[in-house]
Order: sequence, then structure tokens, then C-alpha cells
Amino acid sequence: MAADKGPGGATRKGRSTGRATARAIVHPTSASGRYTPPIPKSVKTSPAWMGPLILILLIGGALMIVLNYFNVLPAAPTNWYLLAGIGVIASGFITATQYR
Repeated sequence: MAADKGPGGATRKGRSTGRATARAIVHPTSASGRYTPPIPKSVKTSPAWMGPLILILLIGGALMIVLNYFNVLPAAPTNWYLLAGIGVIASGFITATQYR
């Protein structure tokens, strides 16, 4: 086994000398040692209208900001349209985090 030793009798890096962890104890009735939690009886789902609402809020907020820059909205371009557009986009993100 001289090939397993380096100069001076040191073991070479990358070579395993054996098992580093103890073998897992497997229950006799289970197929593997991993636990799989049961599927919950009531799985939460979002209503069908929630997906389109997220898209409407995100696109609507971005559209409000762009239309403000093109001076299409009533009155002169103001920061209030920008703040409203950012608020609509933020509400779209908040709604998206609740989507299941």
C-alpha cells in the first residue's frame, strides 16, 4: 500500500480511510430512512381571479408611471401619479406573496 502514502508516510489528500458517520437506523416497516410527512387534508388554494388581479396591478402601475411621463394623464405630469403607480405596483407584489 505504498501508493496510499505520500512522502514521509503522510496520507494523501482526497483518500477516504473509511466511513465518517454512523449508519442510519432504518425502521423495519419503512422502505427508507427518510421521513415523509403526510399530505394535509385541506390544501390552501387561491381563487381563480387572484392571478389576473396580480397582473392587472403590476401592469396598471407601470402603465400609470409611463403615461405620466408621456403627459397623457389629466393635469400636468406630477409626482402623485408616480407615487400612485408605485403604490399599485407594491400592492401587486403584496398580492403575489399571498398567492398559493
